[in-house]
Amino acid sequence: MENTDAYNSAPIGVFDSGFGGLTVAREIAKALPGESIIYLGDSARCPYGPRDLTEVDGFVQQICAWLVSQGVKMIVIACNTATAAGLVHAQQTFSVPIIGVVEPGARAAVHATRNRRVGVIATKGTIESGAYAHAIRNIDAGITVFSTATPRFVEIAERGIRMAEGPVEDYTSLASKVYVRPAFQEIAKEYLEPLRRCGIDTLVLGCTHYPLLKALIGAVVGREVTLISSAKEAARDVRAILGRKGALAPGDAVPTRRFCTTGSNLEEFASFGGRVFRSPLEGVEHIELPRCDDALKDLQPV
Repeated sequence: MENTDAYNSAPIGVFDSGFGGLTVAREIAKALPGESIIYLGDSARCPYGPRDLTEVDGFVQQICAWLVSQGVKMIVIACNTATAAGLVHAQQTFSVPIIGVVEPGARAAVHATRNRRVGVIATKGTIESGAYAHAIRNIDAGITVFSTATPRFVEIAERGIRMAEGPVEDYTSLASKVYVRPAFQEIAKEYLEPLRRCGIDTLVLGCTHYPLLKALIGAVVGREVTLISSAKEAARDVRAILGRKGALAPGDAVPTRRFCTTGSNLEEFASFGGRVFRSPLEGVEHIELPRCDDALKDLQPV
Protein backbone atom coordinates (compact mmCIF):
# COMPACT_ATOMS: atom_id res chain seq x y z
CA MET A 1 0.00 0.00 0.00
CA GLU A 2 1.35 3.40 -0.92
CA ASN A 3 2.57 5.53 1.92
CA THR A 4 0.21 8.45 1.23
CA ASP A 5 -1.35 10.94 3.64
CA ALA A 6 -4.66 9.14 3.10
CA TYR A 7 -3.12 5.88 4.27
CA ASN A 8 -1.33 7.51 7.20
CA SER A 9 -4.63 9.09 8.27
CA ALA A 10 -6.34 5.69 8.27
CA PRO A 11 -7.50 4.41 11.67
CA ILE A 12 -5.90 1.86 13.95
CA GLY A 13 -8.20 -1.10 14.56
CA VAL A 14 -8.47 -2.41 18.13
CA PHE A 15 -10.66 -5.29 19.28
CA ASP A 16 -11.49 -7.35 22.33
CA SER A 17 -14.16 -9.78 23.44
CA GLY A 18 -15.94 -6.92 25.20
CA PHE A 19 -15.09 -3.53 26.68
CA GLY A 20 -11.93 -4.52 28.58
CA GLY A 21 -9.74 -3.81 25.56
CA LEU A 22 -10.70 -0.16 25.88
CA THR A 23 -7.88 -0.01 28.45
CA VAL A 24 -5.55 -0.64 25.49
CA ALA A 25 -7.38 1.77 23.16
CA ARG A 26 -7.17 4.42 25.88
CA GLU A 27 -3.39 4.05 26.14
CA ILE A 28 -3.04 4.22 22.35
CA ALA A 29 -5.11 7.42 22.31
CA LYS A 30 -2.91 8.89 25.06
CA ALA A 31 0.36 7.91 23.37
CA LEU A 32 -0.82 8.89 19.87
CA PRO A 33 -3.49 11.57 20.24
CA GLY A 34 -3.46 12.32 16.51
CA GLU A 35 -4.39 8.78 15.48
CA SER A 36 -7.91 7.68 14.60
CA ILE A 37 -9.19 4.48 16.22
CA ILE A 38 -11.90 1.95 15.42
CA TYR A 39 -12.70 -0.20 18.45
CA LEU A 40 -14.79 -3.37 18.24
CA GLY A 41 -16.03 -5.17 21.34
CA ASP A 42 -17.36 -8.64 20.53
CA SER A 43 -19.83 -8.52 23.42
CA ALA A 44 -22.22 -10.99 21.80
CA ARG A 45 -19.66 -13.77 22.28
CA CYS A 46 -17.97 -12.53 25.47
CA PRO A 47 -16.17 -14.00 27.35
CA TYR A 48 -13.56 -15.69 25.19
CA GLY A 49 -11.65 -17.15 28.14
CA PRO A 50 -13.65 -20.38 28.62
CA ARG A 51 -13.94 -21.07 24.87
CA ASP A 52 -11.87 -23.50 22.83
CA LEU A 53 -8.85 -21.71 21.35
CA THR A 54 -9.65 -23.00 17.85
CA GLU A 55 -13.04 -21.31 18.05
CA VAL A 56 -11.45 -18.08 19.26
CA ASP A 57 -8.96 -18.25 16.38
CA GLY A 58 -11.94 -18.22 14.03
CA PHE A 59 -13.32 -15.14 15.78
CA VAL A 60 -9.96 -13.39 15.34
CA GLN A 61 -9.92 -14.12 11.60
CA GLN A 62 -13.48 -12.88 11.25
CA ILE A 63 -12.95 -9.64 13.18
CA CYS A 64 -9.64 -8.84 11.50
CA ALA A 65 -11.32 -9.29 8.11
CA TRP A 66 -14.02 -6.81 9.15
CA LEU A 67 -11.48 -4.27 10.41
CA VAL A 68 -9.48 -4.55 7.19
CA SER A 69 -12.71 -3.91 5.27
CA GLN A 70 -13.04 -0.68 7.28
CA GLY A 71 -9.68 0.52 5.99
CA VAL A 72 -7.49 0.20 9.08
CA LYS A 73 -3.72 0.53 8.71
CA MET A 74 -2.88 -1.63 11.73
CA ILE A 75 -4.69 -3.99 14.11
CA VAL A 76 -4.18 -4.47 17.84
CA ILE A 77 -5.66 -7.63 19.33
CA ALA A 78 -6.45 -6.15 22.74
CA CYS A 79 -7.44 -9.48 24.26
CA ASN A 80 -5.01 -11.92 25.80
CA THR A 81 -7.03 -15.02 24.94
CA ALA A 82 -7.49 -13.89 21.34
CA THR A 83 -3.78 -13.06 21.10
CA ALA A 84 -2.84 -16.52 22.33
CA ALA A 85 -5.34 -18.21 20.03
CA GLY A 86 -5.08 -16.28 16.81
CA LEU A 87 -2.25 -13.74 16.52
CA VAL A 88 0.09 -15.85 14.40
CA HIS A 89 -2.71 -17.01 12.11
CA ALA A 90 -3.93 -13.43 11.65
CA GLN A 91 -0.43 -12.19 10.85
CA GLN A 92 -0.19 -14.89 8.17
CA THR A 93 -3.58 -13.98 6.67
CA PHE A 94 -3.64 -10.18 6.55
CA SER A 95 -1.28 -7.64 4.99
CA VAL A 96 -1.61 -4.94 7.68
CA PRO A 97 0.65 -5.08 10.77
CA ILE A 98 -1.03 -6.96 13.63
CA ILE A 99 0.17 -7.09 17.23
CA GLY A 100 -1.21 -8.66 20.38
CA VAL A 101 -0.86 -7.86 24.05
CA VAL A 102 1.01 -10.93 25.31
CA GLU A 103 4.50 -10.13 24.03
CA PRO A 104 4.48 -6.48 25.21
CA GLY A 105 3.32 -7.58 28.67
CA ALA A 106 5.90 -10.35 28.84
CA ARG A 107 8.68 -7.96 27.85
CA ALA A 108 7.63 -5.46 30.52
CA ALA A 109 7.62 -8.22 33.16
CA VAL A 110 11.12 -9.34 32.20
CA HIS A 111 12.38 -5.77 32.49
CA ALA A 112 10.66 -5.24 35.85
CA THR A 113 11.54 -8.39 37.79
CA ARG A 114 14.49 -8.29 40.16
CA ASN A 115 14.39 -11.82 41.60
CA ARG A 116 13.30 -13.49 38.32
CA ARG A 117 10.11 -14.88 39.83
CA VAL A 118 7.10 -13.69 37.82
CA GLY A 119 3.42 -14.41 38.36
CA VAL A 120 0.78 -14.40 35.63
CA ILE A 121 -2.97 -14.16 36.19
CA ALA A 122 -5.36 -14.48 33.27
CA THR A 123 -8.40 -16.32 31.95
CA LYS A 124 -8.47 -20.10 31.65
CA GLY A 125 -7.81 -19.99 27.91
CA THR A 126 -4.79 -17.73 28.18
CA ILE A 127 -3.22 -19.71 31.02
CA GLU A 128 -3.79 -23.08 29.32
CA SER A 129 -2.22 -21.77 26.12
CA GLY A 130 1.05 -21.15 27.99
CA ALA A 131 1.48 -17.99 25.91
CA TYR A 132 2.87 -15.79 28.69
CA ALA A 133 5.21 -18.40 30.13
CA HIS A 134 6.59 -19.09 26.66
CA ALA A 135 6.96 -15.38 25.81
CA ILE A 136 8.69 -14.57 29.11
CA ARG A 137 11.10 -17.51 28.91
CA ASN A 138 11.81 -16.72 25.28
CA ILE A 139 13.26 -13.41 26.49
CA ASP A 140 14.93 -14.76 29.66
CA ALA A 141 15.00 -18.54 30.10
CA GLY A 142 16.17 -18.11 33.68
CA ILE A 143 12.88 -16.62 34.88
CA THR A 144 10.51 -18.86 36.82
CA VAL A 145 6.87 -18.23 35.86
CA PHE A 146 3.96 -19.02 38.18
CA SER A 147 0.62 -18.94 36.37
CA THR A 148 -2.93 -19.22 37.64
CA ALA A 149 -6.34 -18.79 36.02
CA THR A 150 -8.46 -16.11 37.69
CA PRO A 151 -11.72 -16.13 35.71
CA ARG A 152 -13.85 -14.50 38.41
CA PHE A 153 -11.82 -11.30 38.13
CA VAL A 154 -13.59 -10.61 34.82
CA GLU A 155 -16.93 -10.95 36.61
CA ILE A 156 -15.75 -8.67 39.42
CA ALA A 157 -14.58 -6.00 36.98
CA GLU A 158 -17.91 -5.98 35.19
CA ARG A 159 -19.94 -6.08 38.40
CA GLY A 160 -17.91 -3.24 39.81
CA ILE A 161 -18.64 -1.00 36.86
CA ARG A 162 -22.34 -1.82 37.13
CA MET A 163 -22.25 -0.91 40.83
CA ALA A 164 -20.48 2.40 40.25
CA GLU A 165 -22.75 5.37 40.66
CA GLY A 166 -22.76 8.78 39.04
CA PRO A 167 -21.19 10.02 35.81
CA VAL A 168 -18.02 8.76 34.15
CA GLU A 169 -15.55 8.39 36.99
CA ASP A 170 -11.88 8.81 37.56
CA TYR A 171 -10.13 5.43 37.54
CA THR A 172 -8.64 5.78 41.04
CA SER A 173 -11.97 6.81 42.50
CA LEU A 174 -13.74 3.90 40.84
CA ALA A 175 -11.17 1.40 42.09
CA SER A 176 -11.15 2.64 45.67
CA LYS A 177 -14.90 3.01 46.08
CA VAL A 178 -16.15 -0.09 44.29
CA TYR A 179 -13.58 -2.85 43.94
CA VAL A 180 -12.04 -2.91 47.41
CA ARG A 181 -14.98 -4.68 49.04
CA PRO A 182 -14.84 -7.63 51.49
CA ALA A 183 -16.53 -10.10 49.12
CA PHE A 184 -14.17 -9.20 46.30
CA GLN A 185 -11.15 -9.28 48.62
CA GLU A 186 -11.93 -12.86 49.65
CA ILE A 187 -11.95 -13.98 46.02
CA ALA A 188 -8.72 -12.09 45.36
CA LYS A 189 -6.99 -13.67 48.37
CA GLU A 190 -8.02 -17.17 47.26
CA TYR A 191 -6.47 -16.57 43.84
CA LEU A 192 -3.41 -14.55 44.80
CA GLU A 193 -2.14 -15.87 48.14
CA PRO A 194 -0.48 -18.92 46.50
CA LEU A 195 1.36 -16.62 44.09
CA ARG A 196 2.43 -14.33 46.91
CA ARG A 197 3.81 -17.31 48.83
CA CYS A 198 5.87 -18.26 45.77
CA GLY A 199 7.88 -15.08 46.30
CA ILE A 200 7.02 -13.31 43.06
CA ASP A 201 8.13 -9.70 42.74
CA THR A 202 6.27 -9.05 39.48
CA LEU A 203 2.70 -9.92 38.49
CA VAL A 204 1.39 -9.77 34.93
CA LEU A 205 -2.27 -8.74 34.66
CA GLY A 206 -2.96 -11.04 31.73
CA CYS A 207 -6.47 -9.88 30.90
CA THR A 208 -7.54 -6.44 29.72
CA HIS A 209 -10.18 -6.29 32.46
CA TYR A 210 -7.61 -6.65 35.21
CA PRO A 211 -6.09 -3.14 35.18
CA LEU A 212 -9.45 -2.01 36.57
CA LEU A 213 -8.69 -4.16 39.63
CA LYS A 214 -5.21 -2.82 40.41
CA ALA A 215 -6.24 -1.52 43.83
CA LEU A 216 -7.84 -4.85 44.76
CA ILE A 217 -4.98 -6.98 43.45
CA GLY A 218 -2.28 -4.74 44.86
CA ALA A 219 -3.84 -4.84 48.32
CA VAL A 220 -3.44 -8.64 48.37
CA VAL A 221 -0.01 -9.12 46.80
CA GLY A 222 1.57 -6.11 48.51
CA ARG A 223 3.35 -2.98 47.39
CA GLU A 224 6.63 -4.79 46.81
CA VAL A 225 5.10 -6.66 43.84
CA THR A 226 5.12 -4.73 40.55
CA LEU A 227 1.87 -5.03 38.60
CA ILE A 228 2.31 -5.21 34.84
CA SER A 229 -0.41 -4.12 32.42
CA SER A 230 0.32 -4.76 28.76
CA ALA A 231 -1.82 -1.78 27.67
CA LYS A 232 0.94 0.84 27.93
CA GLU A 233 3.52 -1.50 26.41
CA ALA A 234 1.21 -2.30 23.49
CA ALA A 235 0.70 1.42 22.87
CA ARG A 236 4.48 1.91 22.76
CA ASP A 237 4.73 -0.89 20.19
CA VAL A 238 2.03 0.71 18.05
CA ARG A 239 3.92 4.02 18.04
CA ALA A 240 7.23 2.31 17.26
CA ILE A 241 5.85 0.21 14.40
CA LEU A 242 3.99 3.07 12.73
CA GLY A 243 7.02 5.31 13.21
CA ARG A 244 9.37 2.83 11.54
CA LYS A 245 6.95 2.47 8.62
CA GLY A 246 6.55 6.22 8.26
CA ALA A 247 2.83 5.66 8.77
CA LEU A 248 2.04 7.98 11.68
CA ALA A 249 -0.91 10.31 11.12
CA PRO A 250 0.08 13.68 9.63
CA GLY A 251 0.25 16.57 12.04
CA ASP A 252 -2.84 18.25 10.63
CA ALA A 253 -4.98 15.10 10.81
CA VAL A 254 -8.26 15.35 12.74
CA PRO A 255 -8.57 12.06 14.66
CA THR A 256 -11.86 10.19 14.92
CA ARG A 257 -12.94 7.63 17.52
CA ARG A 258 -15.43 4.98 16.43
CA PHE A 259 -16.80 2.45 18.92
CA CYS A 260 -18.63 -0.68 17.78
CA THR A 261 -20.08 -3.75 19.47
CA THR A 262 -21.64 -7.01 18.35
CA GLY A 263 -23.86 -6.88 21.43
CA SER A 264 -27.42 -5.58 21.44
CA ASN A 265 -27.28 -3.28 24.48
CA LEU A 266 -25.58 -0.17 23.12
CA GLU A 267 -26.44 1.93 26.16
CA GLU A 268 -24.75 -0.53 28.52
CA PHE A 269 -21.68 -0.77 26.29
CA ALA A 270 -21.44 3.03 26.14
CA SER A 271 -21.82 3.28 29.92
CA PHE A 272 -19.22 0.60 30.66
CA GLY A 273 -16.88 1.83 27.95
CA GLY A 274 -17.15 5.44 29.05
CA ARG A 275 -15.90 4.54 32.51
CA VAL A 276 -13.07 2.44 31.15
CA PHE A 277 -12.06 5.02 28.52
CA ARG A 278 -12.59 7.84 31.04
CA SER A 279 -14.71 9.86 28.62
CA PRO A 280 -18.20 9.43 27.17
CA LEU A 281 -18.51 7.16 24.14
CA GLU A 282 -20.66 8.92 21.59
CA GLY A 283 -22.64 7.06 18.93
CA VAL A 284 -21.76 3.44 19.77
CA GLU A 285 -22.63 1.28 16.74
CA HIS A 286 -24.07 -2.22 16.64
CA ILE A 287 -22.55 -4.34 13.89
CA GLU A 288 -23.28 -7.80 12.54
CA LEU A 289 -20.09 -9.55 11.54
CA PRO A 290 -20.14 -11.48 8.26
CA ARG A 291 -19.58 -15.22 8.36
CA CYS A 292 -15.89 -15.96 8.63
CA ASP A 293 -15.69 -17.73 5.26
CA ASP A 294 -17.58 -14.88 3.55
CA ALA A 295 -15.35 -12.27 5.18
CA LEU A 296 -12.17 -13.99 4.02
CA LYS A 297 -13.10 -15.18 0.53
CA ASP A 298 -12.09 -11.96 -1.24
CA LEU A 299 -8.78 -11.56 0.56
CA GLN A 300 -5.62 -12.19 -1.44
CA PRO A 301 -2.92 -14.36 0.20
CA VAL A 302 -0.23 -12.31 1.92
